[in-house]
Amino acid sequence: MAKILSIIIPVYNEEKTIEKILEATEKTQLPNFKKEILIVDDGSTDGTREILKKLAAKYQVLFHKRNRGKGAAIKTALHFVKGDYVIIQDADLEYDPADWQKLIETAEQSPKAVIYGSRNLGTAGRGYLPYYLGGRLLTSLVNLLFRTRLTDINTGYKLFPTEILRTLNLQSNGFEFCEEVTCKILKRGNVIKEVPIGYRPRTFQEGKKISFWDGLIGIWTIIKNRF
Repeated sequence: MAKILSIIIPVYNEEKTIEKILEATEKTQLPNFKKEILIVDDGSTDGTREILKKLAAKYQVLFHKRNRGKGAAIKTALHFVKGDYVIIQDADLEYDPADWQKLIETAEQSPKAVIYGSRNLGTAGRGYLPYYLGGRLLTSLVNLLFRTRLTDINTGYKLFPTEILRTLNLQSNGFEFCEEVTCKILKRGNVIKEVPIGYRPRTFQEGKKISFWDGLIGIWTIIKNRF
């Protein structure tokens, strides 16, 4: 029997890219896996909500009345997940679903491991220098406090065995989901394995949303969850 990959797509004001990423998601072939697609509109105020309402007959679409954050959208979708694995797919075009297969193959060879797609292994593109360095800083802090050798804890591609993700008691509502989930996985004693992935960073003009403040929240989240 084929296993199921549950794909959670948090969406906030992505009217220009949502249909393109759904098309890429549909086209991606996964041998021995079926796809379950769950979309959470996180209070969009552009035309995204209207687009998704038209697609609700085809996909499982959930709506937040107001913008609550990426972590909140993931937690909402997690209540409805039926798959063996969960992967988060941003609604922009920075990450390519063609990389899913590498994560799945590694997961199938490593029971109970969580698989991260690292932008810092290989030759993936890099975005704004301050944000690249900020991501490196957050990753280094985790490595220091947990004695690990990770390269990219803020990657958008994280593949979880569903049974692990559901037991983490996630609290974060924003982008600090990345730091919280990483710390809780490591505290549980589960292994995080990394594989190289591609990355096409977008600009703020194209809709990039993460801010300097999110980095500070990330640092606090790491310290809080470690101690």
